[in-house]
Amino acid sequence: MFVITADQVASRRDADRTGALVEALAERYADQLVLPADQTAGDEIQLVTRSASTALAVVLDATRTGRWSVGLGVGGIRMPLPDAARKASGSAFIAAREAVGAAKRADGRFALRAAGDPQAAADLEALVRLLLLLRERRTEPGWEVVELMRTGHQQKEAAAILDVSAAAVSARLKAAMWRAEEDARPVLERLLAELDERLAAHSAGESGTAAAE
Repeated sequence: MFVITADQVASRRDADRTGALVEALAERYADQLVLPADQTAGDEIQLVTRSASTALAVVLDATRTGRWSVGLGVGGIRMPLPDAARKASGSAFIAAREAVGAAKRADGRFALRAAGDPQAAADLEALVRLLLLLRERRTEPGWEVVELMRTGHQQKEAAAILDVSAAAVSARLKAAMWRAEEDARPVLERLLAELDERLAAHSAGESGTAAAE
C-alpha cells in the first residue's frame, strides 16, 4: 500500500490550504483511493491508495505549487481499515511520517520511505526527485500546453485553443520537457508497484513463518 502525507510549507505565514487540496484530490482521485484525503492534524493531510500510478500522480500534483512537503510511504496497513486515514496505522504510515519529515529538508520537497527496503526507497526517491526538479523549471505557458496534451488534445487542437501556432505549441512542449516526463512516468509507476509487491510478499512470508512457529 501507498500512504502519502503532505504538510503545508510555512503554514504560519500563509493561509490554510488543506481544505482546497483535500477537495482537489477527492475530485481527481476519489475512485482510486482506499482511504480518501483526510486532514490529520493542523495543516497536514494523509491518504491511502493501492495504485502506484495514483500515488505518483498525487505526489506530482501536491508538489507542483511548492506549497507542500510530500512524503510517500510504502508498506503494510493494519486491517481492518478504519473509516478515515487519521485512524489507520501500519508500517506504511510510519514510513510516510518519516518521509514527510525528510521532505521538508529535501530538494523538490519530496521523500520516499519503504518499510523493509531502504535502498530501493532511496533509489526511487532520487528518480522521482529528478522528475520533480524538471517540472519546477516549467513555465506557465509550458504548463498550459502540457495540461492540454495530458487531457487528450492533439497539438493542432492545443494551438487552436491557445490561439498560437502549431510551431509555438511544439516549442513550448520541447521547453517543458513534456516527452521526457511522459516517458519517465510509466517507468516510475512500474518501479513503485514492484517495490510494493516485494514488500507485500516479504510481509506475507514473515506472517506465514510466524504462524508455522
